[in-house]
Amino acid sequence: MSFARPQFPAGVHPDAVRIVAMSAAIALNTAALIAVMRPMVATISFAPLPAPSIRLIDHPAEPKIVPPPPIDLKPLPVKRMESPHAVRPVEVPPPAAQAVPTDEGSAPVSPPAAVDVTPVAPPTAPSAPVEATLAYVSAPAPAYPHLAVAAHMQGTVTLRVLVDETGKPVDVVVESSSGHPVLDKAARDQVLARWRFQPAQANGQPVRAWARIPVTFNLRDI
Repeated sequence: MSFARPQFPAGVHPDAVRIVAMSAAIALNTAALIAVMRPMVATISFAPLPAPSIRLIDHPAEPKIVPPPPIDLKPLPVKRMESPHAVRPVEVPPPAAQAVPTDEGSAPVSPPAAVDVTPVAPPTAPSAPVEATLAYVSAPAPAYPHLAVAAHMQGTVTLRVLVDETGKPVDVVVESSSGHPVLDKAARDQVLARWRFQPAQANGQPVRAWARIPVTFNLRDI
């Protein structure tokens, strides 16, 4: 098989023709490559969004204020409280009627008996004790406390003694101390328990009275 050799124009060098042909081929390939590498514009279709639905909020109607029905108030019965100190009326019996004669054979009607209402005097309050000088009925010497003897205590105690209507001491108060509480207590206890007096007199009647009594403790009397 034989190939026909290309004929070149006169005066044209074969290397120059080859260079031109190769340049044309490179240009075509470059143009084709650029056309292939161009980004394709994608056609994107957007679907329309649905229209938003507007929902209206129903507000409840304001309640109507209905006035309450009228209340029929009935007054409560008033109870009268009687005071415990209230004076109650005393029923006075009617005046006595004279005997009325009846038919023969029947006894006469006698009037009702009269009621004797005598006011009762309130009890009198006991009078206050008086101050008096009382005579002794029984006044034994008080016992000397052993503690006072051992400590060589002595002195005089002045007592105020309340004597009742029978001459018995019912209360004893130390008015002037001996300086030793042991002797004061011993004198008070002895007078209250063992001493007796003649009661004071007022209008010929025995009354309660206060008397001032001295009690002496002396070691020489032991």
